[in-house]
Amino acid sequence: MKLNRQQILLVAITAWVGLIIISLGWELWWAPLRSGGSWLALKALPLCLPLAGILKGKIYTYQYASMLVLFYAAEAVMRLFDATAASRWCAAAALLCAVVFFVADLRYLQLARREAA
Repeated sequence: MKLNRQQILLVAITAWVGLIIISLGWELWWAPLRSGGSWLALKALPLCLPLAGILKGKIYTYQYASMLVLFYAAEAVMRLFDATAASRWCAAAALLCAVVFFVADLRYLQLARREAA
């Protein structure tokens, strides 16, 4: 199944917003490091900064977002080995969103480059 540029953009946006939601929910409600929430929820802030450019489909934003999302993927891989099951599930969901965004991002940039040429 071939997806066009707009469909890939929608997949990337969904994965990015999902990663923001998972990052916040993970540290505030579902599996915080400390009961009552954790200051680690601020890790979602860097994800919110490029959100406007991601929603608009700006090429430059997608270029640096592809590097930014790798930090979240690395954190998710490390926390997959956490002691609590809830934290492992959150890590798996975050890793899935990060990988889906990264793949969609690369494909979106590839299609944008072809259209520009």
